[in-house]
Amino acid sequence: MRYSKDWKDYELIDCSCGEKLERWTREILIRPDPQVIWKSEKEHRLWYQPSAKYVRSHTGGGKWQVFKRIPDAWQVRYKDLTFSIKTMGFKHTGLFPEQAVNWDYTRQLIRQSGREDIKVLNLFAYTGGATIACLKEGAEVVHVDASKGMVQWAKENAKLSGVDEENVRWIVDDCMKFVSREIRRGNKYDIIILDPPSYGRGPKGEIWHLEDSIYDFVRLISRLLSDEPIMVLLNSYTTGLSASVMKYIIDDVITKEKGGKVEADEIGLPVSSKNQVLPCGSSAIWTAE
Repeated sequence: MRYSKDWKDYELIDCSCGEKLERWTREILIRPDPQVIWKSEKEHRLWYQPSAKYVRSHTGGGKWQVFKRIPDAWQVRYKDLTFSIKTMGFKHTGLFPEQAVNWDYTRQLIRQSGREDIKVLNLFAYTGGATIACLKEGAEVVHVDASKGMVQWAKENAKLSGVDEENVRWIVDDCMKFVSREIRRGNKYDIIILDPPSYGRGPKGEIWHLEDSIYDFVRLISRLLSDEPIMVLLNSYTTGLSASVMKYIIDDVITKEKGGKVEADEIGLPVSSKNQVLPCGSSAIWTAE
């Protein structure tokens, strides 16, 4: 399993009984997590002293129970990246800290290439973690997400991180439609990052089912790769789309044509109070030889 050991403003303290105990700078949050099916004793004292806890409703959804005064929004840092976070609906904070391992790897590949003209397409780009990581290395980025609110949040994160916004285009659009238009325009990219949801809707009601759509979508994005591509990164939080399945898809579509290799594995977060790493989804990464 791949994970970063370099977080200071975030810590997964413990996890048990369908929940994880986290520190986001000084705020202690308890959030549900479907991977945590074990029921070990909740011995850590902070289980009983949280700032806030997200409680699921029996009828669907849920809400935050706030026990201590917390900011409406606050900042967390990872190395030279800064993000604004807040307690949102459906348990989220606006950041997936397990993705730091992918940010690091992408930055490493950009540096190792020695190139100054790298173009990145970040699809389903959310609040911009990968976008900002690539901008920090001097790449040009096209950031695409169907949610206007998420794109605005990503812009705020870019300002907090002090990156050059002249090198980024912010696009609110359905990702599949955007890719189809880019193919017609003849645009090409050296790095393509995609982190599609299991299920979602585009800005005009377009429906996305990951398992039904991902193979054809990888075929589409393969047509956007430049003559000297560097990387394709596919991430999934969908249980039915394992790392191995994603590797098979990318091998069948991209490696067969471009060569290179695919590495696929779970990504996770180390549990600071125990010798454990919590699985948090999977990534498959194609790189050129």
